[in-house]
Amino acid sequence: MRIDIATLFPDMCETVLNESIVGRARKAGKIELHCHQIRDYSTDKHRRVDDTPYGGGMGMVMQAEPIYRCFLAVTEGFEHKPHVIYMSPKGKTFTQQRAVELSKMENIFIICGHYEGVDQRVIDKIVDEEISIGDYVLTGGELPALVITDAIARMCDGVLSSAECFEEESHFSGLLEYPHYTRPEVWEGESVPEVLLTGHHKNIAEFRKNEAVKITKERRPDLYKKFTEKSNMNNK
Repeated sequence: MRIDIATLFPDMCETVLNESIVGRARKAGKIELHCHQIRDYSTDKHRRVDDTPYGGGMGMVMQAEPIYRCFLAVTEGFEHKPHVIYMSPKGKTFTQQRAVELSKMENIFIICGHYEGVDQRVIDKIVDEEISIGDYVLTGGELPALVITDAIARMCDGVLSSAECFEEESHFSGLLEYPHYTRPEVWEGESVPEVLLTGHHKNIAEFRKNEAVKITKERRPDLYKKFTEKSNMNNK
């Protein structure tokens, strides 16, 4: 199995992946792990990879292009597109069962977000699934990526001494966040939603809330149920 991690902090990831059982398995060639610096694929002379969000708001958003260029460079020559994962608080909660399923794949490409997240368009273009390791927010996707890499790697052939080592193991409420967009306005033929370019704060807020409600209803019905129950109580 091969796992590639696209990140702004490859040294941080390498430090963890070179240690313990996974590190030994990596050195022995039992599993192939690679960490890639997204800044290396920026076309900006200062290697900038982020910009301000369309529609306003706090923080910065990672641009689609450097991430996409990294993905294309890493996967050039691959026979098949790898399974692409974006580490996100909006993703489906990671479980042991999912780790088992992912451990049977040949190639996995993990994207680590930072700041306020990444431009939605690159998620729509290449990501197969979004994964969360819990209902909380971290400063970036590196720690979650390392968590799932460790969980997957230890079940690959030859990493642990025997399958029995893992076969018997046990195992803020609210809406999920709306999609983010940043420059350029049009990327790979896809435009930023028009409402975010109007500067009309009320309409932007309404759009974002509607998107948040839709995403929460689709991905976390448990959170959506709590949200609707709370809204109904507040309206009484």
